[in-house]
Amino acid sequence: MAGLGPFGSAPVLAVGVSGGPHSLALAVLARDWVAGRDGRVLALVADHGLRSGSGEEAAGVASRLVTLGIPARVLPLGLPPGSALHERARAARLSALIGAAEAEGAPWLLLGHHIADQAETIAFRALRGSGDEGLSGMAPARPGGGALILRPLLGLPPAQIERFLAAEGLAPVRDPSNDDLRFARARLRRALRDPAGESHGTAALAAAASAFSIRRSRMREAVAARLAVAACFREEGWVRLDQTALGTDRVAEATLSALVRTIGGGGHPPARANSTALLARGGGSLAGALWRGTVLCREAARCAPPLLALPGALWDGRWRVVSAPDGAWIGALGQGGPRGGLPATVAAGLPALRDKGGRLLCVPALEGGARLEFRPISGPIA
Repeated sequence: MAGLGPFGSAPVLAVGVSGGPHSLALAVLARDWVAGRDGRVLALVADHGLRSGSGEEAAGVASRLVTLGIPARVLPLGLPPGSALHERARAARLSALIGAAEAEGAPWLLLGHHIADQAETIAFRALRGSGDEGLSGMAPARPGGGALILRPLLGLPPAQIERFLAAEGLAPVRDPSNDDLRFARARLRRALRDPAGESHGTAALAAAASAFSIRRSRMREAVAARLAVAACFREEGWVRLDQTALGTDRVAEATLSALVRTIGGGGHPPARANSTALLARGGGSLAGALWRGTVLCREAARCAPPLLALPGALWDGRWRVVSAPDGAWIGALGQGGPRGGLPATVAAGLPALRDKGGRLLCVPALEGGARLEFRPISGPIA
């Protein structure tokens, strides 16, 4: 945990535990670490529900953790079948873990990724054509919304972690899907041929991630400085953009990419070539964002469909419902609605609340009547 703090007195940690060797070892290490600091730890076990018996398996992992003196909670995900199953499962698991950590009052969420996971991630992203941001790999610490995500084992090989677990007399649960060659990551893991995580190749990939991470940090500092002079964020979820101050260099491209991702609510930044082209045009639409003159806003036609406005619901990847009238639905205002002095393109993409019959109840950003909060994307998903 050195270098990941400060943690203060009586820290409260949440740990994502699958029952596999690395997350189980992390839970045990976290238990011992907080015990010497008058803190507490909570294990969070996600049940993907993707195979028969997964619920019983998750309950068994939680029960075992309790016998080790580690309180545990099972999080059923209920993932529907379909394409990109592993990617959707990872995203759903992380979202559920962060939400549970926040609900339990744990500011830190610990994950059991190790150096071989880092090498696999770098190789996988390189094959997909990722740029500097993606090739920076997983960060040891990064904001996760409701909790700070920490990866204390990221620099350790999995073989060392498993030796610790064996010394503790603990046998982990093995997930058979990790070796299922129908999935791209399993095939890549097989190709790397280093299950122990102790080869020179794994070390080289992890070192490359560190080098790209330094470049990423420097670029983020430059982007923050450029945003300070070129962009004025408005509480309605749009930006007043000074194109002259934005510039046309590489920092301008990265700044525009970050703005598009935040305003468009995307899970990933747009491709660099697309951001470069948008900057060269000086306007247009990209990844759900619309840039016209000095206005950068959500493109109304790309907004998510309406959903029931229950407290905690996230609409369009950007707006979280805090409170709303019973039975209200949240969706894009669209053309012809109230503008409140805003540009028409901005107003059309604002969240509006309607009843089941489609009658407009209110536009919270303009009129109140409900509470929503804008949740901008704060960083890469890693």
